[in-house]
Amino acid sequence: MLDIWLPLVGGLVLLIAGGDLLVRGAVQVAERLGVSPLVIGLTLVGFGTSMPELVTSVQAALGGSPGIAYGNIVGSNLANILLIVGISAILFPIAVASSALRRDAMVMLGVAVVFAGLAFVMPMTRVVGAVFVLALVGYIVMAFRQESASTAHGAVHEKAAAFEGVDPAVIPGTPRRSGLVLPLLLSVGGLVMVILGGTFLVKGAVTLAQSFGIPETVIGLTIVAIGTSMPELVTSVMAAIRRQSDVAFGNIVGSNIYNILGIGGTTALIAPTPVPPEIVRFDNLLMVGVSLLLVLFAATGLRIARWEGAVLLAGYCAYVWTIWP
Repeated sequence: MLDIWLPLVGGLVLLIAGGDLLVRGAVQVAERLGVSPLVIGLTLVGFGTSMPELVTSVQAALGGSPGIAYGNIVGSNLANILLIVGISAILFPIAVASSALRRDAMVMLGVAVVFAGLAFVMPMTRVVGAVFVLALVGYIVMAFRQESASTAHGAVHEKAAAFEGVDPAVIPGTPRRSGLVLPLLLSVGGLVMVILGGTFLVKGAVTLAQSFGIPETVIGLTIVAIGTSMPELVTSVMAAIRRQSDVAFGNIVGSNIYNILGIGGTTALIAPTPVPPEIVRFDNLLMVGVSLLLVLFAATGLRIARWEGAVLLAGYCAYVWTIWP
C-alpha cells in the first residue's frame, strides 16, 4: 500500500508547497523588476496557483494517461463549482460582483461549452491547444485593460486576491532593492517541487487505478482533481470566512477559465491526445450544466445563498457516488 499512497500524498504535499514557493518567488522577482501589482496579480499569481493542475495534467498526458490528464481538468472544474463554491456558500452566502458575472462567468460558461463541443468531434490537437492558449492571453489582456481603467475587478483579479488573503507574503508592494538571487532560488525550488510532486502524484494515481481496477478517468476526476484543487479550496473558504465572498466567487470562476484554456491548451500543445470517451459523453456535459447552474444561481440576486450552496455540495456527493465503481 505504501507504493500507492506514499507517492499520492507526497506528490500532493510537494505540489501545494512548491506552488506556494513558486508564486512567492515569482512575485518578489516581479516586484524587484518594477512590474505593476495588477500585472502580477493577473499573470504570476493567477498562473502560479494553477501550476499543480498544469504539471499534473501535462505529465499524465506525456505518460499515456489521458484519463488522468483530462479527468484532472474537468474534475477540477466540477470540484471548484460543486464542492468549493458549495462549502464556501454554506459558510457564508457568496456575493457576486456584477462585473464578474457579466464578463467572467459568461467566459467560463463559454469556454466550457467550446471544450465540450470540440471534444465530441475531434482530439485535442496542437492547433486546438494553441488556440486555447492564445484565447487565454487575449482574455488576460482584455481583463488588464478593463481593470486598469476601472475600479471594478473581475475573476482573474479576485483569483489573485483570494490567494493573497491566505498568504500576505505574496501581496505586491513597493519594489525592493535587495537582490534577485533569493527570489529566483525560491522560484526555481518551487518549480522543481511542483514537477516532482506532479510526477509522484501521477505515478501513485496510475498505480492505484491498476491495483484496484478503478478506471484512470475516475481517479483523475476525483482524487487527483480534488488534490490539485486544494489551493482553490483553501483560498475560497478563507475568503468566505473573512466575508470577502465576492473574492471567493471570482477565485473559482478565474480558476475554471485557467483550467480549460491554460491547462487544457498547454496539455494539448505538449501532448496532443483525444479526450477519453467516457469524459466526453458524461463529465464534459455535466461541467457545462453545473457552469450554467452556477451562472443562474449567481444571477438571482447577485448572490449564492446557503441553500444553493447546499444544493451544489449535495450534487458533488451524488456525482462522486455515481462515477465511483
